[in-house]
Formats: sequence, structure tokens, C-alpha cells
Amino acid sequence: MPRRVLTGRVTSDKMDKTVTVLVDRRVMHPLYKKFIRRSKKYAAHDEANLCKVGDVVRIEECRPISKRKTWLVVERNGAPLWGEGAVVAGSDQGAAA
Repeated sequence: MPRRVLTGRVTSDKMDKTVTVLVDRRVMHPLYKKFIRRSKKYAAHDEANLCKVGDVVRIEECRPISKRKTWLVVERNGAPLWGEGAVVAGSDQGAAA
């Protein structure tokens, strides 16, 4: 079964290795047929503490890491956090000529 992937905005980065992500979605009202906004906050694992408030992140469902944390940050502002093409914290990408 494929893992669910959601996109949202970081609202809090005050915890260690955890960010709070606000995910907005639009649903149609069953009677009035008008689109309404629904939002939910998820606690997501950020191993390198790279995400800051306001970043647009993509989170992926994973095994339970703690009581509330079952999501993992996989992309930050369109750049992958791990795997191929990932930016390592503290590395100088532009310094190498």
C-alpha cells in the first residue's frame, strides 16, 4: 500500500527534530455545493532541524516515531531532504568552483 504524501506549511519549529505542519484542503459541502477550506496540523519528523516557520514542506506517512509523530518531512521548498540531490546541513554548495 503506498504511503500518503501531503503538502503544507510549517507553523512551528520550536521542538527538537519535530515541526508542526498545517495542511489545507478544499472539500465540497454536501448540501450547498460550495467549496470550504478544512485544515489540520500534523507533527512531522525533521531529523536535521532544517525546516523553519513559513517553509512549504512535503510530508510522507511513516511508522510511528512517537505518540503523535507518524509523518516524515521529505521535501523543503521543493528540495529533497534526503536521497539523491539532498542538501546536507552546513555544507557549502556554492563554495566549490
